[in-house]
Amino acid sequence: MSQNVDKIAPSYPLFRTDEYKENLANKRAMYEERHPQDTIDEVFEWTTTKEYQELNFSREAITINPAKACQPLGAVLCALGFEKTMPYVHGSQGCVAYFRTYFNRHFKEPVSCVSDSMTEDAAVFGGQKNMFAGLENAKALYQPDIIAVSTTCMAEVIGDDLNAFINNAKKEGHVDQDFPVPFAHTPSFVGSHTTGWDNMFEGMARYFTLKTMEGKEPGKNGKINFVPGFETYLGNYRVIHRMMKEMGVDYTMLSDPTEVLDTPADGTFRMYSGGTTMDEIKDAPNAITTVLLQPWQLEKTKKFAETTWNHDVPKLNIPMGLEWTDALLMKVSELSGKPISKSLEVERGRLVDMMTDSHAWLHGKKFALYGDADFALGMTKMLLEFGAEVTDVLVNHANKRWKKACEEILKASPYGQTATVHIGRDLWHFRSLMFTNKPDFMIGNSYGKFIQRDTMYKGEEFEVPLIRIGFPIFDRHHLHRMTTLGYEGAMYVLTTLVNAVLEQLDKETRGMGTTDYNYDLIR
Repeated sequence: MSQNVDKIAPSYPLFRTDEYKENLANKRAMYEERHPQDTIDEVFEWTTTKEYQELNFSREAITINPAKACQPLGAVLCALGFEKTMPYVHGSQGCVAYFRTYFNRHFKEPVSCVSDSMTEDAAVFGGQKNMFAGLENAKALYQPDIIAVSTTCMAEVIGDDLNAFINNAKKEGHVDQDFPVPFAHTPSFVGSHTTGWDNMFEGMARYFTLKTMEGKEPGKNGKINFVPGFETYLGNYRVIHRMMKEMGVDYTMLSDPTEVLDTPADGTFRMYSGGTTMDEIKDAPNAITTVLLQPWQLEKTKKFAETTWNHDVPKLNIPMGLEWTDALLMKVSELSGKPISKSLEVERGRLVDMMTDSHAWLHGKKFALYGDADFALGMTKMLLEFGAEVTDVLVNHANKRWKKACEEILKASPYGQTATVHIGRDLWHFRSLMFTNKPDFMIGNSYGKFIQRDTMYKGEEFEVPLIRIGFPIFDRHHLHRMTTLGYEGAMYVLTTLVNAVLEQLDKETRGMGTTDYNYDLIR
């Protein structure tokens, strides 16, 4: 099929033409050394069995689709949340290209980040020369107020000392002595993207406050600090802003990338936009306390706030769903002395009304989910509040304490009695669970679509539809602007879940003259 200006077919219909079908068949026959289709189908069927699941869960030496990303990805997101800050990754250029494209595809926005392009010579002799040139060039070309440095595997394996390199760069005049260059070591071979965010934030807090604590004391500025953690739903930053403003609470969001990751198309490119100011992070120790919105992912931040800022960090869960949003607002009211606003009480009532309207459709529906630790915990809690049943919760990078906390939440509800919590597992483990446990839906990021495809290949009755909530979302647009926190976020999640259930019901009942006696106009 030849393309011409009057008729241009995109890839999907183009590759289904007879010409392309023939080309692809010839390619398979001549070059791929492919096994017979009967053998492929036989192996596929075996991978859907309980026998294979037991073998799958006993593997020790390989990870397949890990359900996490690496530390510097989180460090870059954290740095983007500070005003006029350039994320700088000490390591290879390819790593930074990965981080930028990962965020590009999720946020549909340009993402600024630089690398000092370590190559083979730096891997042998160290990357100090790269950092000298990199810091000088980044400062001259992009004119940031702050350069926030993190590392890749290459720099960590050879043991590059960021503190020494940065100090040497300043001594030799590559950047001014007083130019802010906070840093964090973010080795990709341990932890995950959430660890990297935590490490980078602790690095920022340490750089701007550790040596200037004299005269600072909790409560001096009358504000409350909010630390979001690795958060990619821009609506979640905005809903915290809105709720605090409606209550009249003085607060500071420590790392807020909403503006730079959601710039308008008005003809002006904004390399920097919004973010937490340098003065705000310097003043953070004077706050009443620091509230961690994703506490399981912010262990270093918590320790620093408690030991250096002398803050009594409240023990709260991620504010997802009704009860945990209530807990956040009541704690904020207690700390600030400001009552919960009438508008938030009305919003809460609307959520309860929505839950009442939809509970009959969600009751008894079975959900499996995967994602980051705090998100998975909050989603589990919310599903139980909605009356849905949870079959499996999988988090690759959670610890045993988190697992115990999640199991206690499940045991406290009649809808979580048969659930299993999996830590240190990957999406290939999750795939096995979808075949053997057969939930009605799975909740997770875009990578789950391939598991949905596999379940459908076994047969339509085995299909487990994916509900896209999490990070990254590459194959749907604008979901990153949505909200999952607060009453507003619970409304969005509830709407998404119940409409997925109803969409599936319509799909199953639209057979003309067979199942359409349940193809109802009103649900």
